[in-house]
Amino acid sequence: MAQSLANILIHLVFSTKQREPMLHHLPPESLHAYLGGILSELTCTPLAINSVADHVHLLFRLGKTQAPSLVIERVKSGSSAWLNRQADALDSFAWQRGYGTFSVSQSHADAVIIYIRNQQEHHRTETFQEEFRRLCRKNDAPLDERYAWD
Repeated sequence: MAQSLANILIHLVFSTKQREPMLHHLPPESLHAYLGGILSELTCTPLAINSVADHVHLLFRLGKTQAPSLVIERVKSGSSAWLNRQADALDSFAWQRGYGTFSVSQSHADAVIIYIRNQQEHHRTETFQEEFRRLCRKNDAPLDERYAWD
């Protein structure tokens, strides 16, 4: 076969360091656009991006030549540096060291997009930690609480 094809969808979730509610210091649209721009530069296709004060969710199609860990590293480091320049209150901004990344089948993509778009409503009744634990259970990803909440 002369053509290489890939359709790998990734749901990425990560928090601010210590889950500090720092993301309210700027319009969410600007952060979402910046995150999407990083993904696009890496030949990844952003499908949904949303945030609340202490964490972000991204659904994207992984570029066929990209390694997930390298994309995630670039997304987090690039956006952290950008956030540090956006407001005095963010001049020491940092993301948590870890993240959650979950594969999504194409048949479930629309449901995940809706889930990501409804984050503000969703977090009226569930904390980030409760949500992350649930996502890990649902995706059979073992969570070690000793290392998850930096």
